[in-house]
Amino acid sequence: MLRLLLILFLSVPLIEIYLLIQVGGILGALPTVGLIILTAILGAGLLRLQGLSTMQRVRQTMARGEVPAIEMLEGLVLLFCGALLLTPGFFTDIIGFLGLVPVLRRGLILWLLSKGLIQGRMDFSANIHGRASGQAPNRPESGEDDRQHKTIEGQFWRDDEKK
Repeated sequence: MLRLLLILFLSVPLIEIYLLIQVGGILGALPTVGLIILTAILGAGLLRLQGLSTMQRVRQTMARGEVPAIEMLEGLVLLFCGALLLTPGFFTDIIGFLGLVPVLRRGLILWLLSKGLIQGRMDFSANIHGRASGQAPNRPESGEDDRQHKTIEGQFWRDDEKK
């Protein structure tokens, strides 16, 4: 993992410098700087729209009593893409814009989950209606007695209330 990060930290700036020189040679210095500023502004606007859309899906998922796991991961990808879009350069902008496409973003997340590169501690398919937020489903640990986890229904009243 450390080796991969080292390669990324060395190769991404080199790619950016190469692309800036090539585009600057074709368009000129001032139009290249203008294009970089334009992509940052456009990226920030698109990032805002995608962020609001993702937040709306989080609210809808929570209203159904489900854990918004995929939506939260999409929020993390959007945060990463926002950082890439604000970084000057064309290579990082391309990667950042690709992350703003909902189908590609969700596909990336599902691929990372299927490869085990992202792991969670909860059963995200469980319906958490009636449980505290973030609380895992009630399941007996291995060796525990199942009777500790049964629900007992009944009625109650307070002594200071009128009957």
